[in-house]
Amino acid sequence: MKAVMIDELGLPPVCRQIPDVQPSDGHEIARVRAAAIKNIERMLVAGTHYASTQLSLPAQVGMDAVAELIDGRRVYAGAIPPGGTMAEHMLVDPSMTVPVPDDVDDASAAALPNAGVSAWLSLEHTGQLRSGQSVLVLGATGVTGALAVQLAKHKFAAGHVVAVGRNRNRLEALTEAGADRTIGIMDDPGRLRSAIAKAHTDHPFDLVLDHLWGEPAEQALRALSGDDLAAAYHRTRFVQIGEMAGHSITLAASTLRSAGTELLGQGGGSISPEVFGRVTTEIIPELFDMLARRTLTIDTATHPIEDVRSVWNQTMPSGTRAVLVP
Repeated sequence: MKAVMIDELGLPPVCRQIPDVQPSDGHEIARVRAAAIKNIERMLVAGTHYASTQLSLPAQVGMDAVAELIDGRRVYAGAIPPGGTMAEHMLVDPSMTVPVPDDVDDASAAALPNAGVSAWLSLEHTGQLRSGQSVLVLGATGVTGALAVQLAKHKFAAGHVVAVGRNRNRLEALTEAGADRTIGIMDDPGRLRSAIAKAHTDHPFDLVLDHLWGEPAEQALRALSGDDLAAAYHRTRFVQIGEMAGHSITLAASTLRSAGTELLGQGGGSISPEVFGRVTTEIIPELFDMLARRTLTIDTATHPIEDVRSVWNQTMPSGTRAVLVP
């Protein structure tokens, strides 16, 4: 069968023929219909993710996919190691799959879960967002950030949502998707800090979701900090999720001492098994339902699996997820 493979870290994956997947106890072979290329997979393949060292090379690529079971049902399923999902066929545990609604297309169903679950958990679990609270989303024009804006407003009833990003057209579209205010990332860091500080003064942020890190995160944290010993206390949970703008920041000690900022991170090692247990039984089914009802939207671009090498590092339009189709 055709499958996406890597032989060493740091090189783009390629599509080639490998032996057909074989059934095993409790698992069945399913036909892959669509598999999204996600940032975590790019980082794993590049060798820059903290879990890259766990890969046994050569390795198949792909963490999840939409597949068709033997009985014809479309489902969302995760990979069963050492197999990957960017292939013509994959092994699935039928008891661990999520049905895909008829009104949701393959590409959208493949692209939504990883980003949608990340956005959901950052708001509900790590961010502890409550109805009526104020949220700042750094990197809102990306796939996960845009979903976070939509979920904050339409699922968790945030009172005020501010979207920060570079692409002006995407920011304008987010005002229709749930953002109450948008801030463009400028070349002048001081202007970005001032704009965030003004938004924080108008509607103090209870939660900041950071998909960028780097310079934008530095400026946002400085915007949250105080300069008055008598300043009123306001708790802000700053949740670090992605690092599209840089792997590190410079953080002055006074930034954390001068305001009620709580700095947290969200990733595989920061979510308990109990919370992860809700992903396939509760969270993804509701995400699919919201997608079917058009409460959530996600943009995709489909490509033949044979084109993975050229597509892997290709720059997608802002907020668009690349999806491979066998």
